[in-house]
Amino acid sequence: MAGQRIPVVIDCDTGVDDALALLFAVRHPGLELRAVTCVAGNTDVDGVVRNTLTVLERAGAGDVPVARGAERPLVEAVRSARHVHGADGMGDLGLPAPTRRPVDVDAVTLLRREILASPRPVTLIPTAPLTNIALLLRTHPEVTRNIERIVFMGGAVATGNATPVAEFNVWHDPEAAAVLLTAGVPITMYGLDVFQRVVVPGAEVRRLRASTEPGARLAGDLLAHRPAVPSSTVPSPGGADGDDPDGGLGDAGAVCAVADPEGLTTRLLPVEVSLAPGPTRGQTIVDRRVRPGEAEIHGGGRDRAMVDVALDVDVPRYVRLYLGTVTRTAAGGPRGNN
Repeated sequence: MAGQRIPVVIDCDTGVDDALALLFAVRHPGLELRAVTCVAGNTDVDGVVRNTLTVLERAGAGDVPVARGAERPLVEAVRSARHVHGADGMGDLGLPAPTRRPVDVDAVTLLRREILASPRPVTLIPTAPLTNIALLLRTHPEVTRNIERIVFMGGAVATGNATPVAEFNVWHDPEAAAVLLTAGVPITMYGLDVFQRVVVPGAEVRRLRASTEPGARLAGDLLAHRPAVPSSTVPSPGGADGDDPDGGLGDAGAVCAVADPEGLTTRLLPVEVSLAPGPTRGQTIVDRRVRPGEAEIHGGGRDRAMVDVALDVDVPRYVRLYLGTVTRTAAGGPRGNN
């Protein structure tokens, strides 16, 4: 209903850009962040829990429940992305340890509880390998009756990053991604094709880093660690030294797409995940053909999930949305740099 906040649950592997996503979700006035669940991915799951709790405290949302989830993929060995996110998963910014602990239930239990307890259907936003989500769907399929939509950051129509064709979150646990596609609820794939385009100009990164408000300053430091051009020189944390690179929003764009879906251009397309060993494992195969091909004509057709695949994004719109949101206080009012 108009005027009501959208209840959301984020499943993440915090992670520099997962942290940017959490900061946005906490501060956007149209979103109600009900819970956050953690899974191994960018770093080990205990590091993800620590990072998530720290970010929520810095954002002024210390009461959002956080749960520890899967330590490894369903089939594969765990493979972190510390070379991207730093040894601690948070850009090695030296952030303080959190002052609270996760809840005393596992991630799947918390997901089920918060989804079924929500008065309105929940939007589930996975920004990580999909292990927790697959376990939830297989263990408690009844949750789908109270899920409005799943908007996941993962996959790619064109080029991958973990391999030439596979994006990291799907590649990390392809079987879990394949389970997600069977959820039976509307799904939006916010893949690398739009993920890599939403970039915050260096001048705005610098402005955030100069803020005296902890959440906004953290957003600036995280963006400075995640330059849009990987070879950019990253300045030391905390310095407003005039040479901050442009910063990629990454996972945070998926949460922007929930708050403002009109900024995203999608098309309903068949999608499947390659589970075969070899160079295509983890690829999201998106069928953009306008008519059946020879494989289907000669009896090779098969059921495939229909997914709203993100093909284009209004970059200036989402950059404005992100900046305007993270510079708000946790209570929702505007916050200056003082």
